[in-house]
Formats: sequence, structure tokens, C-alpha cells
Amino acid sequence: MIRPHLQRTREATVLTLLALACSTPAVADLAGDSKASLELRNVYLNRDFRQDGAPQSKAAEWGQGFIARFESGFTEGSIGVGLDALGELGVKLDSSRDRRGTGLLPFGPSSKEPVDDYSELGLTAKLRASKSVLRLGTLQPTLPVAMYNDTRLLPSTFTGGLLTSQELDGLTLNVGRLTETNLRDSSSRDDIGYAGQTSDHFDFAGGTYALTPSLVLTAYTSELEDIYRQHFAGLVHTLPLGEGLSLRSDLRYFDSRDTGAGKAGRVDNRNFNGMLSLTVGAQRFSAAWQRLSGDSAFPFLTGGDPFVVNLVTYNTFTKPEEDSWQLRYDYDFASLGIPGLSFMTRYVSGDGVEQGAVRDGREWERDTDLAYVVQSGSLRGFNIRLRNVTFRSGDGLTQDIDENRIILGYTLALW
Repeated sequence: MIRPHLQRTREATVLTLLALACSTPAVADLAGDSKASLELRNVYLNRDFRQDGAPQSKAAEWGQGFIARFESGFTEGSIGVGLDALGELGVKLDSSRDRRGTGLLPFGPSSKEPVDDYSELGLTAKLRASKSVLRLGTLQPTLPVAMYNDTRLLPSTFTGGLLTSQELDGLTLNVGRLTETNLRDSSSRDDIGYAGQTSDHFDFAGGTYALTPSLVLTAYTSELEDIYRQHFAGLVHTLPLGEGLSLRSDLRYFDSRDTGAGKAGRVDNRNFNGMLSLTVGAQRFSAAWQRLSGDSAFPFLTGGDPFVVNLVTYNTFTKPEEDSWQLRYDYDFASLGIPGLSFMTRYVSGDGVEQGAVRDGREWERDTDLAYVVQSGSLRGFNIRLRNVTFRSGDGLTQDIDENRIILGYTLALW
């Protein structure tokens, strides 16, 4: 739940910045540069559990999501002030006690009955000076050490502060602190944490530098207080090979260790992962490898996603000592005269897992997506995605599933 003193502090900060904005004579840019949108997201998820002794035979839910976003401009002057807002509402269309648990809808802790609706309202105050922006309030970071989750009806959010600076050409620096998280299927804000344990705050600092237009380097350091410390280094390089031909290399390395408090058990993990993607006209062929070493699984924030190449539809392949590889194929049907239609299929296999009593555990996942985005007319931007997932684990590491999803989406620009 929201901590009262932090709630009051956040609201006071937002109101103070709004007062400053209103007292500034030149406020035209605050409204004139603003934009607002409403995203409609309809998701049906049907998951069959295939392992022996599964607690339920299937999970099947259908929901409608509404995501309203408002982004103001900044007031004029050496220090500009602005305000962003995010409103989320998830509505149950179909579910039941015996079909709950897809991650689309929260359910009562005792009754196990899915709720009829859930929602969140987030405000973000912002200050701009030169090419630096400070944001305080609701955040959705997309950083290697902190990524919000957007794989269900509503996206997750975090609460905290984030300073982004782009004073030097090609260099983007980020420094911040996160204190709370709102899960993708929750109306409440909870303390930041990992593996069922909570912490007072999560601090991070780092940045990205474009050494050349085709070579980007990234480095971050972070710490979840009393739980773990994590360092990251990454490289992305794109090599043109000719007309319609290019090779993209994406390499990532994490070093994660506990801070000695032991609140979430031992954290000791090194994670090297990378993906090579060859684009040949409308086709893209990709191969990825992920190698984990150390005594624990790869740690990442509750409510977020891990920044690894083998994060796929259902599984993350980040268990202790796990080696995993991926083969992926993408095709853009625009080359055949059907713009907006795309296809993706991938296969990921992991082995060598050392978890509990399991030794040399193995698991695999196969995903297939077919998506279409309307290109013109009154429904321009309307999109539909059909997704099929098969996951198996020979050692009971994770539930075995066969899954289908139907995702409909449309974003309406309000102004």
C-alpha cells in the first residue's frame, strides 16, 4: 500500500511545482506544447497447464484496458516547469475463480475471485534546465537496471525521481531513486523490492554514449538497499553490409551481488548475453546466447522486467547457472504488398540449471506472433496480434503451458 508520508510528500511536491508554473507569466508553452492520448487495449489470454498435478487445469481471462496519458510542455524561462499524468483502468470482461491467474486481473487474497476493475492515477512533476530534466512522481523507466513491465492489460509503474541529462552531444546520463512499485495487475503502490523482500529504495546511475552513429555504449550501476548491488555494461553496433543488408550486434553483461544483509537470500550472479541479427530485405534472422554463473538467479526489480535477450513471452531463462540459446525469424509482408502485416517465430532452449534439488535442469519455449496494423482510413493505427506460446520444463522448474493470446490495440490522439 502507499506509505502516507511519501504520499503527502509527493503530492506536496507536485502542488508546489504547479504553483510555480501558474505564477510564471509565460505559461503558453505549458499548454501549447502539451499532448494527450487514450490507448485502448483488449486482451484475451488462454493458458492450459500441461504438467502432472497442476493446481488448476487452465487459466483464461479477458479484459479491457484504458490508458490515458497527458504530457505538458514547459513554462518559459531558465527553469521550465511541467506536469505529466497517467491514468489506467482495467475492466474484467470474463474470468472466474477457477480460471484466474493470467496476470490480466487481480483477485481477492481470500476469496480468489477476480475483481471487476482496477485502476491507477499517477502524476509526475518535471523541471527542465538547459538540456536536463528532473522528473518526480510516477515513472516508467526503460533502463538496463530498471525496466517497467508492459506485457498485460495495463503497464506497471514505479514511484521516485529521475534526472536525465543530455548536455553533451551523443551522451545521455540518468541518475535516480525508486521507492515504490505498482504491479501490472494491481491498484496499490508497494515498497520497491525483489524476490518477495522489500527495500526502502533503489538507486541507479549511468548513461549511454553514441561513439558513432552505428556504435552505442552503455554503462550503469545500481543498488537495491540491503538486498543487492548490480553493474551493467552493454554495446550495440549496426554494420551496413549493402543494399537492404545489415548486421546488428547487441552485447550485455551484468554483475550482481548481495550487499551482505541477506534479506532476499544469497545474490551472486554474472550474466553475459547477446544477440546477432542479420537483416536481409524484409527478413531478419537472429541468434542469441545467454550464460549465467554464480550461486543465484539473475535479480531484477519486482514489477519490472529483466533486460536480457532471452526474455521472451513466458519465460526469462535467468535461473542459477542456466545456459540458453535462441533462434528467431522475422518477416515484414510490406515487401509482398501487404504493409502492416508482420510475422515472428522463435525457439529458446535452456539447460544446466542448478536450483534447489534440481541439477542440470532443462526448459524450452516456442513463440509465434502474427500482427497487423491498419495503415489508412478511420481505423489507422488499429492493431491486432495473435500470439501462440508453448513452454516445457522437464524438471518441474516452471509450470508447463500451452497458451494463446489475442491482443487488440488502438491509440487515439486527443490533441
